Parts: sequence; structure tokens; C-alpha cells
Amino acid sequence: MAVTQRDIVPGIGGRRMTLDEFLALPETEPASEDAEGVVTQKPWPDGWHSVLQSEMTRRVNAFAKPGKLSLALLELRTTYGGASLVPDIAVYWWDRIPRSPDRRLADIIPGPPDIAAEIASPEQSITDLFSKCVWYVKHGVRIALIVDPDQDTVLRFRPDALPDVLTGDDRIDLDEVLPGFELTVIELFSSLVLD
Repeated sequence: MAVTQRDIVPGIGGRRMTLDEFLALPETEPASEDAEGVVTQKPWPDGWHSVLQSEMTRRVNAFAKPGKLSLALLELRTTYGGASLVPDIAVYWWDRIPRSPDRRLADIIPGPPDIAAEIASPEQSITDLFSKCVWYVKHGVRIALIVDPDQDTVLRFRPDALPDVLTGDDRIDLDEVLPGFELTVIELFSSLVLD
């Protein structure tokens, strides 16, 4: 994954460390991530990022949670494939979500999400997010998304396929994980319009 100097976590100085060393560090805010031994910090979310993240999570959960199909979670630390990343939205199939004996959601959910979505913020490089999504699908994520409010586009990544660039009335097809889920690109970005 590409790492730029501005992403390096202060106080750690970009030194290489093992995943276990990283996981022993205290959590930062915003979250830090370990990709291939280099620790970076996610940017603070802006207004567009917050609205799009909330809207997409709300829509996925409204569709999938009542039928116990899946659950969308915000800013969940995911550790697998030798890295510890925090996608903006992580969606897990219902049957993959670990629970305590009293059926309560486990605090730590191991393994890759079924969908990982990243929402671009102004200080993030689309190239870096692209690399991250390629890494996601290479390591078990079924669908990765980049939601880009500057371009009003959604890039969809799947294993063994070229990314799809979705715009306008294109449906954000998540059928491999959420069969029948209906949301177009324009519907998603219309959540940024406040009447």
C-alpha cells in the first residue's frame, strides 16, 4: 500500500514495526492503521465524509439488518492479512459476526469484512485509497468501494475484476453480499444536499 509522509503517525515517526507491536500501542484519534509494517493515521472526517458514511451505513442496515442478512459498522478496526486497517464502513454477513454466549455482538470481529468502503476526504490521495481497496479484495474482502464526493463517483473493486467506475444513475451493485440492495450513485450523493 502506498504511504505518504503526511500520513505518518506523529510520535512513531514512520518506523517499521511488527503488527503485534502496533496492536500493543494505545488507540489514536483519528484511528491509526498498520499496513505492511508502516503506521499511518487516517485524516479527521469532514462534513461530506460524515454525511456519506452515515447515509450509506443507514441504508445498508435498513435493508439488511431486519432480515439478518448483514450488519454495517462504522470505523471498525479489522486485523487480518498481516495488517490492521479501519475502513470507514465494514459490512459483515450476519452469520460471520461473532457473538458472546448471551448473543451480544463481540467487541472484536476477526477477519476481513465482506464489504469495505472508504470515503475520500480532501487530504486523502485517491491513489492511496485505490491501493487500499486493491489490498482489501486481495485479502478476502468481496467488494471494496471508494466513495469520492469531489467527483460524485463510486469505484467498486471485486476480486479478479477491473474496478468499475459508477456515476449518476448507476446502481451501486452489492449483490454478491447484499442481493437486491438498491442505491444509485446520485441517490447517495443527494444526501449532501440540504433543502
